[in-house]
Amino acid sequence: MICASPKGNLCANLANKQIIQHGVSLLMIFVSQRTRSLILVLLLFVFTRSVIAADQDLTKSVTALQPDFQQAMASVRLHNNLERYHYRKLPMDQVSADKIFERYLERLDPNRSFFLQSDIDDFQSFRKRLTETLKTGDLRPAFDVYNRYRQRAEFRARYMLDQIDKWIRKIDLTRNDELVIDRKKLPWLKDQKEQQILWDKQLKDSIIALKLNNKTDDEVADQLRRRNTNSLRRLHQSKDEDAFQIWMNAYASVYDPHTQYFSPQTAENFDINMSLSLEGIGAVLQSEDEYTKVVSIITGGPAEKAGDLKPGDKIVGVAQGRWKPKSKGKGKAKGKDAHQGFEDIVGLRLDDAVKLIRGKKGTWVSLEVISGSSKSGIPKIYEIQRDKVKLEEQDASSRIIDVTSHRVNKKIGVIELPTFYIDFKGAQNGEADYKSTTRDVKRLLNGFQKERVDGVIIDLRGNGGGSLQEANDLTGLFIHEGPTVVVRDGRGRTERQSDTNSSQFYGGPLMVLVDRLSASASEIFAGAMQDYGRALVVGSQTYGKGTVQTIQPLRNGGQLKLTMAKFYRISGKSTQNKGVLPDILFPSLYDGRDIGENTLLDALPWDTIASVPHRSYGNLKPYLTKLKSAHDKRVEKNPDFIYLKEIKDYMSRYENIEKVSLNEKTRKIQIETMRSQRLAIENRLRKAKGEPLLNNLDELDEKAEEAKNKKDDEKQKEKDKPDAFMEEAGMIFMDFMDMTVKPKRMPAAA
Repeated sequence: MICASPKGNLCANLANKQIIQHGVSLLMIFVSQRTRSLILVLLLFVFTRSVIAADQDLTKSVTALQPDFQQAMASVRLHNNLERYHYRKLPMDQVSADKIFERYLERLDPNRSFFLQSDIDDFQSFRKRLTETLKTGDLRPAFDVYNRYRQRAEFRARYMLDQIDKWIRKIDLTRNDELVIDRKKLPWLKDQKEQQILWDKQLKDSIIALKLNNKTDDEVADQLRRRNTNSLRRLHQSKDEDAFQIWMNAYASVYDPHTQYFSPQTAENFDINMSLSLEGIGAVLQSEDEYTKVVSIITGGPAEKAGDLKPGDKIVGVAQGRWKPKSKGKGKAKGKDAHQGFEDIVGLRLDDAVKLIRGKKGTWVSLEVISGSSKSGIPKIYEIQRDKVKLEEQDASSRIIDVTSHRVNKKIGVIELPTFYIDFKGAQNGEADYKSTTRDVKRLLNGFQKERVDGVIIDLRGNGGGSLQEANDLTGLFIHEGPTVVVRDGRGRTERQSDTNSSQFYGGPLMVLVDRLSASASEIFAGAMQDYGRALVVGSQTYGKGTVQTIQPLRNGGQLKLTMAKFYRISGKSTQNKGVLPDILFPSLYDGRDIGENTLLDALPWDTIASVPHRSYGNLKPYLTKLKSAHDKRVEKNPDFIYLKEIKDYMSRYENIEKVSLNEKTRKIQIETMRSQRLAIENRLRKAKGEPLLNNLDELDEKAEEAKNKKDDEKQKEKDKPDAFMEEAGMIFMDFMDMTVKPKRMPAAA
């Protein structure tokens, strides 16, 4: 499997370090800001909150985790593969042991709130022989560090639980204390006294945040108890595979940010994400307290067809096979379909619950379910036959927008492409209907041909990449045969990817819309369209991931995603670090100093190779000055773009806050100031659009909740409305088509 996607590598803090409630916002990439991408990575879908089994005693200390033989063998294989096959070709003696060790500590305790300096001193013997342990597969020292972390984290959770009831009513919130938000560069805590001073401040910070959210003292205490109890439960649920995955990824990260170890579970989710399909019941699940809760039902999946399971239901037990009678009065199912006894999953880790619920197509699973609307709490039993579930929310989708300029109306076909996907197994097995980006886009283009659109926009915003082959094949739909991308390995050997089909499926006017989160395979496609002069590229500078990964199996059932090559545009330019620069630049909400390949540690450098001969479909440069001038004039007066600038300025004012006040009154004034500024920005936009003004920001939250609760058809209507960026892209496209010589309507597709 070859992929060109940063999947799982971007930690982006989008400046929402709000004073009232701070923390780190993790954006898992597949570089996409959109919630659906996050959900897909975690399918059946796995959210991070989880709890221990109901019979586990939280009063007992966590037990030490130990590595197993398979993990030791997998670590040796991973080490050897990194040395031999990674693009950098770095032997172990050139890899900094100190850097690996620091990465490990950063992953365990990024804010330096758990480990003491004495712990770090104890770890020095491991640091000195770290290289040797990686070569021999000795995982015990790394596990010792992980177990020490769990001990410290457990101590913190118990300390917090002990302090909550003591503090909640007598805490002094009038002192002018401060809490440092980002401690990454601060020294390690000297001793337990200094550690507890920090924890006391963190507890005070949490209390203030909740009180300013209008929580009563009892509600604050209850929420903090649940929060810290859940922390304890997660610690008790830790597995040896958790420790192994963190350690292996700390090691792999010093080669480059896209080389990763996948545990068996993560590997399965990765395959689901690439193929946009799984075999299971078709339900989105998450942990809520001790329960596995149904968030939503996937359209067209087995759960929807069965009709029993509903959002809000809690699954408390799982049995493999059927439970209900096959016919009335005939007793329970027998034979291979008969259930094998219910397993209680209350308090089970979500990924373990998902393993029980997923299964091969055609098999049955019985679920013990407490209805979300039930007051009795008595569970019912539902049985569902598993099937292949297609995750159509990530499919290529289309719509037609009408754009009017100078009293002329044009129909523009828009194809939204969230990812470059392909069902590898389906393709290899010769399935006639296997999913792929190119197949779906081809079908959508056929639909546009029937609608006689004037031009097509490929929307790659938020598309973090995916299959390199699909990027090549998609490019081939819009050109006659020719090169699409050049791949160079660590030894300097190059290989061209090309479209070998001499026909051009669509030859009409074309635009590509990108943003900072468009990465990898998206950049291959956008870069090729730009180099061929085949499409006008508009939006913001792209992410800048110009590396190619392959997936290698390991002995323990996990996988190594290994960077083996870099790709180059046919112009000879790399997209690595610099991305694709659009022909017409849009303002971006994302700061290039915070998001992008150039912000990642140990990212490979930008470089160039010789260009590849290719035909030109037109020189767009003569049109750009006039197009940009018209664009600038529109944007200058466009309320949405003015709003974007104001929001970005607002966020930048608060993104670098280093400390927060632990004085409730001071904090309240700060919050009110922030909310007042935000309300003014929102109302300026609403006034410019002729919409009713808001009295407070709570009304904005209420409107968002109303939108979330709309029916699916109403949500689709809202989704089909072009946003400000799409509207402006449409206007630029209109100008562009007006400038070109008699642009033809879309030709019939072959």
